Amino acid sequence: MLASSVSTLSDCPRLAPPAVREVPPLDACVPVSGGIYHLGDARDRIVALDPFLIGRWPVTTSHLRRFAEATGRPMSAALRDRLEAEQLADHPATEVSFADAVSFCSWAARELGRSVRLARGDEWEAAARGAGGSIRPWGDVFDADRCNSVESAWGWTVPVRAHPSGAAASGAEQLAGNVWEWVGDPPDEDGWRSVRGGSYLDTGWGVRAARVLPADPERPSATTGFRIVIDCGDSRSSPGGSPR
Repeated sequence: MLASSVSTLSDCPRLAPPAVREVPPLDACVPVSGGIYHLGDARDRIVALDPFLIGRWPVTTSHLRRFAEATGRPMSAALRDRLEAEQLADHPATEVSFADAVSFCSWAARELGRSVRLARGDEWEAAARGAGGSIRPWGDVFDADRCNSVESAWGWTVPVRAHPSGAAASGAEQLAGNVWEWVGDPPDEDGWRSVRGGSYLDTGWGVRAARVLPADPERPSATTGFRIVIDCGDSRSSPGGSPR
């Protein structure tokens, strides 16, 4: 577990832009070990998971633009504007519904020749907390330098590579803040789905790994994106975040 220290707004100026501004490969994934994980705010929910690969970063605007161009999927005006903004190419994709995220995974599976899907909620939380069950990906103590939250004072999305120091033990980054992420859990009794991770509009407590928020699957927003999962049973998957 990474060591952390208490930070205040005066101690934590905005992060400098990342040294590398580039879009990660579509199949940039890191492995999450199978085993027993203690989940939930009280760490009292014990689950057994098979190993899997999870996106090292959220799906980017550039990836979503490729998907939209290849499939001709209808887009809202807000999404079209975001896709056309070159400066947002390496920011997380937003303005996507749950169905958009699922459709993207189907397209990515064809592109990569692999089995691609959304993370299940337990998988997402396990990737964020690790075997030690930390409150946040980097540890238990909040640090505004390691994520994009209200305390970080950005007020908007940042590039997906902006917070390498906020990575989880698995190597996955931005599992706290920046944007909420759709997960593939079944709908609740009202038909709503779940999102994880918090966004730039959430405080440090709001970006803890155990937090789950119900969300209208048909309502895209500027604060919600997603990342992919590839099952380890697919022998064609190459972990580590490098192109094939």
